[in-house]
Amino acid sequence: MAHYLIYFNREWVGERSEAWIRERAPLAQAAVDEMRAAGVCVYAAGLDDAGTFSVSPADDGTVAFGDGRHAPHAQWLGGFTVIDVEDLAAARRWAARLARACGWPQEVCRLVPELEDAGPGA
Repeated sequence: MAHYLIYFNREWVGERSEAWIRERAPLAQAAVDEMRAAGVCVYAAGLDDAGTFSVSPADDGTVAFGDGRHAPHAQWLGGFTVIDVEDLAAARRWAARLARACGWPQEVCRLVPELEDAGPGA
């Protein structure tokens, strides 16, 4: 089994009305519920951009805190799901389920195992 991250950038949602987004919410929740019922969902969440702040390390070992994003950019993470499945094919099937439910693209990537799980040479 391997962990995969399924995620989307808020920009990919496009210019949708609040009513359209509300209509999709139960469909997206049903997809996540289906993942939970299948025993593959590790965690799923949308992100609230209103509370975003940054933490930046300095060369002297201190950190700087800032309100908002570290650097302005057009894309920001809108939500993600971590799943534990056999292989990429299974991860792609679940990502397709989420994409259909949400109505916008999803990306999938395999999470790198923790160092102690990575084996020799990690």
